[in-house]
Amino acid sequence: MSAQQVQGTELVLDEFEERAPGGDVRHLAYMLATAFHETAATMQPVRETLAASDEAAIRILDRAYAAGRLGQFRTPYWRRDADGKSWLGRGLVQLTHKRNYEAMSAVTGIDLVERPERAMEPQVSAIILVEGMLRGSFTGRRLSQHFSPSRADWEGARAIINGNDRAALLAGYGRAFHTALMANRIEQHAVG
Repeated sequence: MSAQQVQGTELVLDEFEERAPGGDVRHLAYMLATAFHETAATMQPVRETLAASDEAAIRILDRAYAAGRLGQFRTPYWRRDADGKSWLGRGLVQLTHKRNYEAMSAVTGIDLVERPERAMEPQVSAIILVEGMLRGSFTGRRLSQHFSPSRADWEGARAIINGNDRAALLAGYGRAFHTALMANRIEQHAVG
């Protein structure tokens, strides 16, 4: 892993431990899998399209929309509103649409509506990822609905973020992170 990937992974690990001490390691594994996927493996907050600026992301999204590649959206949510703000995807989990920025403002206590760009701050982005997936803030689905003592629904957990889009791929990432986390716990236990 690169230094940036390690840094981003450690940030999620720390945030999870702070917000869900002793929590289900499968929850953490699926959060890491989500961040890995949503950030194109960088484990750093990114803008939708991986653009360097909001303006560049808006241009890329507008071109894709005009070419018919974003037909699932009736209205271009990424375009600046009357206040000059764009609700394009940002962070470790691509937070999109004003309603989601509003919801995560309430969850985090950080005014993401006034300053949506704060979703790009590593610490803020980690809080959004962890709290959003634990609480079900994105789609109404939460990690505890997919992972319990009697259930491990790695593919279904994708509904927490984005329906079943690439669910099998994310399940594979989640299982890989889970294996690594469990190996680390066994190693720490043996050393300790």
